[in-house]
Amino acid sequence: MNVLLSPQPPTFPLHCETPRFPPPLLAPQQTMASRKRKADDDEMSVSPLSSPAISSRQLARPTKKVRGASDMAGRPLSLPRLLETLDNTQLRTVLQTICERHPDIGREVVTSAPRPSVPSALEVLSDYQEKLRAAVPFGQSSSDYTYFRVKQPLAALVDAISDFTPQFLPPVEQQMNISLQYLDGATKVIHELPDWDSQQHRHHKDNAYDEISGAWALVITEAAKRGGGFVLHTGGWDQRLAKHNQQSGGKLEQAMNAMATEVPWIGKNSNAPPTSSLSDPNSILNQLINGNYGSPVRVGPW
Repeated sequence: MNVLLSPQPPTFPLHCETPRFPPPLLAPQQTMASRKRKADDDEMSVSPLSSPAISSRQLARPTKKVRGASDMAGRPLSLPRLLETLDNTQLRTVLQTICERHPDIGREVVTSAPRPSVPSALEVLSDYQEKLRAAVPFGQSSSDYTYFRVKQPLAALVDAISDFTPQFLPPVEQQMNISLQYLDGATKVIHELPDWDSQQHRHHKDNAYDEISGAWALVITEAAKRGGGFVLHTGGWDQRLAKHNQQSGGKLEQAMNAMATEVPWIGKNSNAPPTSSLSDPNSILNQLINGNYGSPVRVGPW
């Protein structure tokens, strides 16, 4: 058969091919939203926070050092903390021990510390009085037994009076009023010392009266040199001394004699100074009474 075949295979029409349509047109609102999201994505892509180099790097935080069991060890307190735990008595004991071991430090403390005032000194004596009262036994006891119970605090109180008294006497103390205030308070403390039946136990109180009487006499003599003893009269110290002497049973005789000798006009008539002083216009006592003490004195014929 002479049949001519076509070099190309025959093609058949495809009836099931899906028709192609152009892409749908987006609404204007959707177009703007898509552009906005794209702009936001671009901004986030260039933001420093989204940088992979920064995101991979963590913020440095201060690390707290935790003490472990290996770091803990016993150690003594620092000096400020140690001083906070000591009371006044312990502090005085430590300071006294240091001063005794190092005399230079002791001298520096003596020169640097403020002088004791009359209230502070009398307060110390009052503390010794409380210790003496606390040592007195309860109930009925013999005089000898009571004495031996209170002998130590009694001697400590008498020694304290003896040590404090020179601090308030001239020439260390120049103000007579301060000296007289201390002597008045210290004499009251001596009045309250116990009275013993046995004469051999009375020496504590008797010696205290002798020392305080001599101190009164010294201050009276010095006050008589300053203004003729006018400060003794204005402060009523002559009357106080007379009352102390009466309460002591006449054991302040030395002080009473000094008052009668140095300022005799006080004992005769407390309201009238001696005639010899009034007759002398240049006497200090007369100047004090007239109110011209310390006024300039004329020199020369002018």
